[in-house]
Amino acid sequence: MRDVDEDAIVAAVRAAEARTSGQIVCVLAQRSSEINGETTILAAALALLTPWPLLAFTQIPAQHIFAIQVAVFAAALLLFTLTHLGLALTPRFLKRRQAFRVAAEQFYIRGMTRTRHRAGVLIFVSLAEHYARIIADDGLTGKITESEWQDTVNELTAHLRAHQVTEGFLDAIKRTGDLLARSAPPDGGSNDLPDRLVRI
Repeated sequence: MRDVDEDAIVAAVRAAEARTSGQIVCVLAQRSSEINGETTILAAALALLTPWPLLAFTQIPAQHIFAIQVAVFAAALLLFTLTHLGLALTPRFLKRRQAFRVAAEQFYIRGMTRTRHRAGVLIFVSLAEHYARIIADDGLTGKITESEWQDTVNELTAHLRAHQVTEGFLDAIKRTGDLLARSAPPDGGSNDLPDRLVRI
């Protein structure tokens, strides 16, 4: 995973949380997309096309051609799974949908719904898809507008496009802290969630 200044991110989270009763958790995923039906179909298509030139231009026995066909399918599927080629062939809307699913899973896995005032905020970044998402718990509904969250996400994704992952997190944490300070003022309670950068 590319170099990220985790200490700076943790310090920023602590500084933001000092001004609010809200909680911020940052999650950094290397990749959210999985092998999907489209790339499996493409691997199968390559395997199905393999026998025709072999039958037309060689004298290879049919059972060997079948074995080659299976090998082509397996090799293509591995290539799509283990390299960025599969991700590149995946439609953008599918990559975004899969990244959102991972972000939503992380929101619940990290205990964001168990904070005192339901004022938890997840800042999620998935590097391979250049995807960012902010998910806020129910206690902030109506206190912070969707456009305010979207402005924060837009700035974060702009940093990601410039390969400034640390700077993107720091900016998003600062903006989130400002929104939380206004909407969920400090109440002297304890820190409910860990401040570390979660890497998945």
